[in-house]
Amino acid sequence: MEMVEYIADTPINLSKPFDLNFIHTFGTVFKVVDNNAESANLCFGIESDGKRYFVKFAGAPKENIDLGTVEESVEWLKQAAWTYQALEHKNLIKFIKGEEIGGGYAAVFEWVDAECIGISYPAARQKFLNLPTQAKLQAFDDILNFHAHVAEREYVAIDFYSDQVMYSFENGQTTICDIDFYRESPYYGDKGLWGSANFVSPEECVPGSRVDEVTMVYTMGATAFSIFTDHSRDYEVWTLSRQAYDVAAKAVSNDRDMRQQSVQQFRREWKESRL
Repeated sequence: MEMVEYIADTPINLSKPFDLNFIHTFGTVFKVVDNNAESANLCFGIESDGKRYFVKFAGAPKENIDLGTVEESVEWLKQAAWTYQALEHKNLIKFIKGEEIGGGYAAVFEWVDAECIGISYPAARQKFLNLPTQAKLQAFDDILNFHAHVAEREYVAIDFYSDQVMYSFENGQTTICDIDFYRESPYYGDKGLWGSANFVSPEECVPGSRVDEVTMVYTMGATAFSIFTDHSRDYEVWTLSRQAYDVAAKAVSNDRDMRQQSVQQFRREWKESRL
């Protein structure tokens, strides 16, 4: 039986009764940030003592969860809390604390005044795609630099795609807002495909395959195509030089041995292609 709770005048569909009043202990809810069916998490914008925070909660019995169970979502978010701390970076949303509360687990982050630029947010995405080339190059450099940092820490990006990227049209700041499933490298997945089909490598589609830094090179190449062609791999719609296209195309080769063998190599070739 479906139940509906209201937070900040926003309906939240639940599969059974669940008390969400604990969320007010963090402060005043000014926004329910994301109530999609794909995730078991609930996300809120919270204001307290003149500051704004982003709170992600796992443990509520959301209706029609597409990814995992409520119990799994709690464990995933607990694990993610450690990942945000391990990968702290100027282009990553800042983790403040995590705590068990309300029969589940909440992760608290600094609020980011920016917009998601993924395909789930078409208006913001089109606004981003219409930016001058130099602004998009800087945004991609920010994404690439963060993932070079991820590789240096011996982690690998799992479930990364454009919905995980926020961009401030006011100051040009790029922020990665979701690394919940990033794992220590190498990672041997047991679930097959995670994330968007536009970003995942062939090996990520096969349960038990090795996912590592070479996989992340593919992810970065796919990210370049998402920014400079809106996902098409055709050179005819590529908006940068032929040299830059060749670097990105090499990165998304189905053959792992044909890709750049590290994010640093990809980053070096990418920079050289723009000289």
